[in-house]
Amino acid sequence: MLSYADEIFSVGGELEEALRNLPPDRPMIFKVGIADVVPKAIAYRLLAPALSMSDPARIICRENNLASLLAELALHRVDMVIADGPIPSGINVRGFSHALGECGISFLAVPHLANPLRKNFPHSLNGATLLIPSETNLVQARLLEWLDSLRIYPRIVGEFDDSALMKVFGQAGIGIFIIPTPIASEVAKQYGVRIIGRTEDVREQYYAISVERRISHAAVSAITETARECLD
Repeated sequence: MLSYADEIFSVGGELEEALRNLPPDRPMIFKVGIADVVPKAIAYRLLAPALSMSDPARIICRENNLASLLAELALHRVDMVIADGPIPSGINVRGFSHALGECGISFLAVPHLANPLRKNFPHSLNGATLLIPSETNLVQARLLEWLDSLRIYPRIVGEFDDSALMKVFGQAGIGIFIIPTPIASEVAKQYGVRIIGRTEDVREQYYAISVERRISHAAVSAITETARECLD
């Protein structure tokens, strides 16, 4: 047991010495997990402040489902996880959920689908073909509840874990798709689609999940301090 303890202290001393001898201009390594339901453009907006700090971080991004990323967080393999909700109650992981902000959603489609639906939105969506996020995305339940409350019943033709794949199907004219409003104009330009309308009654929410209750990591702090501006 004593020899094992000596080995731990020896390794700890070597690590401390190695850290002291790192080049002073070596960038901070910031490992972040991004839940696969979070749109890539939103993830970029949220992470951008970590690249504009006085001492910019080198970001290592890992994308996966939330459960897998929380396991990585518990093992300290990532510093933070960006998700569309707090830690689910059924997952036994020690961590803290920090609300980053929220935004409404917009409905987009190729021009020949979008143009007739702009008038009388959102009731014009009744019977229209719709592509929606899968049930792993928390916004799905909010969207369906909102539509039901208005007695609007579109024809759902696809559900997607990956928002990028949903946009490709939308670009092909398969149906209308939804996007967080802050990136709607950007997506419309990139995919050659048009905005039909938007609502603030269905909200996309984003969280930073970390092992810290009080954030001390410089990159995580930079992100949480500016996140609401990124989602305007």
